[in-house]
Amino acid sequence: MASEQEQAAQEYLEKHRILELMENLISLVLFNKPENPKQFMSEQLELLKKSRHSGTRGPSLFSNNNLDTVFGILDPADRKYISYDQYKHALQTLGVRELNECPDGVNEDKISQDTFKTEAMEGLLKSSETFYKSPS
Repeated sequence: MASEQEQAAQEYLEKHRILELMENLISLVLFNKPENPKQFMSEQLELLKKSRHSGTRGPSLFSNNNLDTVFGILDPADRKYISYDQYKHALQTLGVRELNECPDGVNEDKISQDTFKTEAMEGLLKSSETFYKSPS
């Protein structure tokens, strides 16, 4: 059973999404392997702060080209669509925590590349928002 102090600490971490912030910073460091990781993390926090105030997209591990590559791997026959299960698994693998359960094409079980990329970018943005926008 957690002590009152441990409970308060856990609630604080959850409220301010500290663990998600650290997880995302560590992912960015490991992906980019900067020469000076402390400076890099400081710069990423500054970018997050600026994006929060300007309403723009913050730092992300994935670009449009990366998402095109992922889609190409999922669609080796170049059918121009993937299944809903592929879509769901790919977004979860990319780190999208809250994905659209009913994207365009779900009824036909054919998710287009444009839909995949749009949903991936929106999902990644929402995931990054959760670690730098804390509730008031």
